[in-house]
Amino acid sequence: VQLQASGGGLVQAGDSLTLSCTASGRTFSGHVMGWFRQAPGKEHEFVSGVSRGGETTRYADSVKGRFTISRDYAKKSVYLQMNSLKPEDSAVYYCAARDNGVRDTVIVTRRDDYVYWGQGTQVTVSS
Repeated sequence: VQLQASGGGLVQAGDSLTLSCTASGRTFSGHVMGWFRQAPGKEHEFVSGVSRGGETTRYADSVKGRFTISRDYAKKSVYLQMNSLKPEDSAVYYCAARDNGVRDTVIVTRRDDYVYWGQGTQVTVSS
């Protein structure tokens, strides 16, 4: 599966932004999907993930209550709705997918557990 992320931009603190990630191929529904971010000089950080069926989600503590992940099977897309953005949310955001058919009981957060990656979209939040 190939992933294409979009929706990043420059916003002010407190604003909202929605990131989109569109997948190519026929196996979108078989993949656990996730969003990661990487700020300059830092490691990739797990932000959020959603199960294959969409019934289970997971969020990093730093974004819990502010970000919402969702997926649309008809559009083969996963979204990250980001509200109440803070300057510390500034980073390049990547969407990622687990291998097709992996049956996770929980949403995993390790970068190495995700096989497919999009190209990243920059989010900059000014104070």
